[in-house]
Amino acid sequence: MASPEITLEAVPSIGEVSAEDWDACAHPGKICNGHGKGTSSALPGDSLGLSKPAYNPFVSHAFLSAVEKSGSATIRTGWGPRHLVAKANGCVAGVVPCYLKSHSQGEYVFDRGWADAYERAGGRYYPKLQVSVPFTPATGPRLLVRDGVDREGITEALASGLVALCGVSKASSVHVTFAREAEWKLLAKHGFLQRTDQQFHWHNEGFSTFDDFLATLNSRHRKSIKRERRDALAAGITIHCLTGKDITEDAWDAFFMFYMETGSRKWGRPYLTREFFSLIGETMSQDVLLVMARRNDRWIAGAINFIGSDTLFGRNWGAVEHHPFLHFEVCYYQAIDFAINRGLTYVEAGAQGEHKIARGYLPRTTHSAHFIADPGLRRAIDDYLERERAYVAEAGRELAELGPFRKGANEAS
Repeated sequence: MASPEITLEAVPSIGEVSAEDWDACAHPGKICNGHGKGTSSALPGDSLGLSKPAYNPFVSHAFLSAVEKSGSATIRTGWGPRHLVAKANGCVAGVVPCYLKSHSQGEYVFDRGWADAYERAGGRYYPKLQVSVPFTPATGPRLLVRDGVDREGITEALASGLVALCGVSKASSVHVTFAREAEWKLLAKHGFLQRTDQQFHWHNEGFSTFDDFLATLNSRHRKSIKRERRDALAAGITIHCLTGKDITEDAWDAFFMFYMETGSRKWGRPYLTREFFSLIGETMSQDVLLVMARRNDRWIAGAINFIGSDTLFGRNWGAVEHHPFLHFEVCYYQAIDFAINRGLTYVEAGAQGEHKIARGYLPRTTHSAHFIADPGLRRAIDDYLERERAYVAEAGRELAELGPFRKGANEAS
């Protein structure tokens, strides 16, 4: 049987690819319909370990379309879509969410030092290509391939295509961030440098209740969390977990106000527009968990989460009233409660935050891959990343030892 002809094209909008074709690649072997019901099983003969990723809402057509249609990720904001599309015999077989960028904002894998050094040496670092979900530091698939095709052949074509697109776009580099480890290893074979970092994730060990989780902690941390949850609500605050049709435009208005207030303090200009939240409310509300705090008949704080098939992804938080421990309750403890009730395996609570360790979130390695076109810059970055990987691994081991879990079965409760 003849091998199919594979062609590659970069398109300037996700609207150039139908939602049916894109989601068939993003979520192979399932119909999404906005519900987190995916599978992470591998297909027989998948030597790369790249098949059937768990359902990840961030790579869905609905999410990526929302960031474009809302004006959040566009050429004007420095995120020019250049999505890579592979076709086999004329049919869409694989896609990559990719952007031509004029800056390094909204990525959470920091390369500004590389850019500064290169430009001081007379180079031009921007534009660069960014393979990621805009403004979203969450691990997920990046080389998306549908079922029923030569998965390994299409994956290899997409990886090679990114290098070719770098040259055609006159970009300095390609950055594939928050990739799955198997993709990270595959890209290394195509000349991408390997980078690691860490986040703090919570793991569900088959708990039936939040108290089951607490029972695994040492006495000091168990009592501390109970006190924090109690004190967070002491001012007459109530917590409301909203999904689906329960998320009204009134709730979105309030959450956007929280997002703008907190984002303006943290990084100057928040990335997401108000329209973005209405769009995801229309197209994927079943994949959204909005945890909102209310006091004196008004919303005062909230956190947005996205629901995958095995993971709850915590994203943005904001507040217009600040109460002791309310952030921990809304962002961390309510997320654990929800994951236990839904039978989800992980909670990813976003970037940074060693304070999460005391609340049961332990370090977990994240992966990114970087193709650097200039040989001199590549050598310098390669040397730096070798030392950085060793540091990240050692820091992870040390931080894991600080975890709040009981060291022995006989510890007093």
